[in-house]
Amino acid sequence: MSTTDKQPESDCSIRHGCAAIELIIDPKPKDLGGFSVRRSLPVRERRSIGPWIFFDEMGVAEFAAGSGINVRPHPHVNLATVTYLFEGEILHRDSLGSYQPITPGDINLMVAGKGIVHSERERPEVTARDHRLHGLQLWMALPEADEEIEPAFYHYPASSIPGTMVDDVPVRVLIGKAYGLTSPVKTFYQTLYLEAELEPGQSLTLPNSPERGLYLASGQLQLQDSPVTAHQLVVLGDAEGVQITATKPSRIALIGGEAIGKRYMEWNFVSSRKERLEQAKQDWQQGRFPKVPGDEAEWIPFPT
Repeated sequence: MSTTDKQPESDCSIRHGCAAIELIIDPKPKDLGGFSVRRSLPVRERRSIGPWIFFDEMGVAEFAAGSGINVRPHPHVNLATVTYLFEGEILHRDSLGSYQPITPGDINLMVAGKGIVHSERERPEVTARDHRLHGLQLWMALPEADEEIEPAFYHYPASSIPGTMVDDVPVRVLIGKAYGLTSPVKTFYQTLYLEAELEPGQSLTLPNSPERGLYLASGQLQLQDSPVTAHQLVVLGDAEGVQITATKPSRIALIGGEAIGKRYMEWNFVSSRKERLEQAKQDWQQGRFPKVPGDEAEWIPFPT
């Protein structure tokens, strides 16, 4: 999705008395025209968790027939995007010529590198009926040595993503390694991204990682002795054996990995170098980015 150069407001608090929790972020919904997102990263108090520098929850959005997601072509540099859906479908197109519907359980990984343009819309078969959309979109910073690599797009169908049962809790390891499983999704750093669904009374011990963030997409949890409510992002400390227990049917995402160095962000551009953001801005304004085949007529202007 597209962002703006002004970071969204959020409510952040530090909870004392629980060594597992460093920070709790309560994102405020942001209307993108026809649907809303909850943006948890970046915020003033926390710019990243491991390599993850951007975290949006899309929906739950309900669309009447004839309407739907309609994000015009826009550019990215020096980052990679990850899209994962719980419900619905998005049609991904990009300047490499990729044309890929993403459905629940799939992973779309788009590596911007030196520059890519993409759009996110829906197929006519989807918009022809009433439908819903719910999912997560994340950005990860690329290592400095890989910021200017050739752009690439990778699609991983749901059937390729490994899953297991941990104390009767279904877990899927979307990126990285956890619970003895290794995801096939390409990584650039030590990276962690998993999801789990818990029924009331079920508990799950979270895997360790240099940095970790727990997002509750739905439901209600106890994390050690602290309550966690839906749509909160909990930045976890380095305590081992952190356990969550569901008090309502709950869906979680756990993200993390090794810490990254300083990154700058403006609009849809992320880089370790400020001057690279300015160059990307000029390139977009002057039409030097490639077009999206089959979606050349529209684009999102640089915000003023």
